[in-house]
Formats: sequence, C-alpha cells, structure tokens
Amino acid sequence: MIIYTGGTIGMIKDQETGQLKSFDFNHIYKHVPEIHRLNVELTTQSFENPIDSSEMNPLYWQQMAQIVQDNYSKHDGFVILHGSDTMAFSASALSFMLQGLKKPVIFTGSQLPIGTIRTDGKENLITAIEIAADKDPQGQPIVQEVAVYFEYSLYRGNRSSKISANQFEAFSSPNYAELAKAGVNIEYNLDKLFRTSLTDLVYNPKMSSRVALLKIHPGFPSKAYASLFDRKETDAIVLETFGSGNAPSDETFRKFIKNYIEEGGIVLNITQCSSGSVQQGKYQTSSFFSSVGVISGNDLTTEAALTKMMHLLALEKGLESVVHMLEIDLCGEVTNS
Repeated sequence: MIIYTGGTIGMIKDQETGQLKSFDFNHIYKHVPEIHRLNVELTTQSFENPIDSSEMNPLYWQQMAQIVQDNYSKHDGFVILHGSDTMAFSASALSFMLQGLKKPVIFTGSQLPIGTIRTDGKENLITAIEIAADKDPQGQPIVQEVAVYFEYSLYRGNRSSKISANQFEAFSSPNYAELAKAGVNIEYNLDKLFRTSLTDLVYNPKMSSRVALLKIHPGFPSKAYASLFDRKETDAIVLETFGSGNAPSDETFRKFIKNYIEEGGIVLNITQCSSGSVQQGKYQTSSFFSSVGVISGNDLTTEAALTKMMHLLALEKGLESVVHMLEIDLCGEVTNS
C-alpha cells in the first residue's frame, strides 16, 4: 500500500502554469510505468489535503498510523510518501505508535519532483516498493519495522536524521548501521534488522504536545527560557547539550532544572553532535545533571528523543514508568548501555 501525505515527490509541473502541483496517486502507473515490472499489486491512499512536511504535527502522524492499522491485515507492506524535511520525525513517531510490527513501513520521498527529468523520486519510490514487498525464504517480510529509504540506503526510522537540503544523499543514520544498500541487488544487513518480542501489533496513536526542546549554546540567556521550565506549560524537556552531555555551570539554569524536576518535570539529556552519545558525569560539567535526576538519552537522535517522550507521556502511566521506558530500548531507537 502506498500512502501519499504530500511533499516534493508527489509533484508534477502544470503544463499551463508551469507551477508544481500534486498529482493523483491513483494514476501512479502513468507517471512511473516501471512499477509494472515489479510484479506487485498496489493500492494507494492519499491524504485528503496533501501537506508540505513543514506542516507536520501529531495529528498527521495519527492519520498515517491509523491508515496502517486499518489496512495492516490486507497488505504485505506499506510505503509512505512524505516530504523530506520532517520525515525522520514522522518515521520515529510511527515506530513508537506501531510497536510490534511484523511488516515493513517504509518512508521515502525525493529532493526533486517526480515530474522532473533528473528526479530522484522514481528510484526512491521503486526501490521502497521493492523493499516493502521483499520476503525471506520462509515467506516472511525481510524488513519488519519503520524505516527510511533514500538514495540507495535504507535506515531505521528512529535512527535517521536529515543532513542535507540540496544533496540526493539527504539522510544519515549517525549511530546505527544501514539496514540495506541498494546497488545491482538490494543487500540487507540482516543482523541489524529489528525483530519485535511482541506477539501482536500494539497501536498507541496518542502523542503529548507538552514537550519542549532546548538547544543550549555558548552564552545562552538562561532567564529567557524560564517559560520552558513552567510545569503549567510543559511536562518534559529534551535538552540538547554539548559533546557527551555537557552544559555550562550557570546557576540560574541549574536552578531551573532542579526545581522543574522536583515539581515532577522530566529532563532528557541528548547530545547536539551528529553522532556519539551522552555520558553524564564523564566531565564535571555534566555531573550536576546526574545529581538532580536528569535522564541520559544515550545516543538517541533529536527526532527519536522528542517523539519517544511525546509517546510515553501520552500513555499516562506515571512518572516512574516514563523514566524507566526512556532509559530502555523499545523499538531499536537507542543502544543499550
């Protein structure tokens, strides 16, 4: 099943106006006739009003997840066509909303519209469909998780990040190996593929919006961020720190964090580096975090940290449960320490 949400891949040029517009994905064979050679049976479903991915929010994640849930028993796999800007957020979100997957949910898109001669969209779409349809010798889907396919590489969805606005190689998985590489053949990194311990698909579509993101920088005005630490406004803060989890020893900032946690707020520490992990206490500047109850996010991406927090808060299982689940691997999003 192909699910079209919007984005560059679904654009063609209007011959009269010269402007880009979305095309009807029910006519996908007309625009990408190569799909006929894949020997797959496709159904398509589009958002009623396709969106630019910069408009993405939890309501659209729920819509995507609901489509997968409603059609899960009828299809062998799913391809979600999505704008690249927020694709890693959406792929991360769906990995938490659809735990227990035993079928592939492959996100893909493009940097150039599918109606452009040099488009990367055709190859991305064709290969994503092939991956979504691939079975092992026992007839089971090779990929059984949410993943992102872009420019010959397949990445775990909740390990991916967009790294380029103008290159076809737009995505990376900084702390986890590629799941597959598409060349003459699609070579799967079989020992890196996720396999769930759950028996059935667990569908939890709710996401809390009471999560803030704070990226510190040298000389940041801590008082300007006081509202983020207001428990009436937020339940959790994802804190992007320097290096392996370090932050300046600003007393106002430390007081905000200490009081916030004492009032029941959650602070999750992740690195703003593109790769690597948080090691709280390695340096003196991060030892304060451990002493007041800041949680180490280990090697979570920003996208996975935010969406995991949004997911866990929406479960409403209490503070201790949220903290525990933040520290463990739920669906391949973090390396067990």
